[in-house]
Amino acid sequence: MTTSASSLPPGYTLRNMTAAEFFPLFEKHYDRIFGQDHVFFADRYYSETEKAKAKILSDKRGDIFTLHLGIFSPENEFVAFSFGFQETEDNFYVACSAVVEEKRNLGLYSALLDYTIETCREQGFQVIYGTHCATNNAVIVPKLKKGFVISKMECSDIFGVVLHVCYFTNPLRRKVMDYRSGHRKPDEELKKIFKF
Repeated sequence: MTTSASSLPPGYTLRNMTAAEFFPLFEKHYDRIFGQDHVFFADRYYSETEKAKAKILSDKRGDIFTLHLGIFSPENEFVAFSFGFQETEDNFYVACSAVVEEKRNLGLYSALLDYTIETCREQGFQVIYGTHCATNNAVIVPKLKKGFVISKMECSDIFGVVLHVCYFTNPLRRKVMDYRSGHRKPDEELKKIFKF
């Protein structure tokens, strides 16, 4: 399905795709974009018993909401992408996003973010979050400019040192996060909530 994304350059299209359409195109770019990242996919090393149990747990999750977004150039080349999934009843996890190197700085990543935020807001998600290598400013800075906030830092066996960045669709939750982080003093609304 092709969607309108007014912030895209002329001739570029954003498509909300099925997983079956998305992943073959994604896999063509994965090594070129992420091949040097030393990502450790633990499930590739699971025993047969662990794989079977992981499948049972996955199947119990039921029908979750997912997004598989692709941006195509005027020549119909798959040049930017993002995919994510519902993690809980109100959290959406953006698992992976990228723009091929020769198409960066055209606003493609911003268009993916805008579409993801608006779609997740419409679906009712309270929190949209992603995890990023702590030094990946090319992704972290645009997210901060869109209103994401750094919520935590962790050392992951999969990715190494990563930052979690969250976007709160509910303005009160964002205000509480700003208060919790020490970025804002409590206003009258927060004083009432926290009974100051």
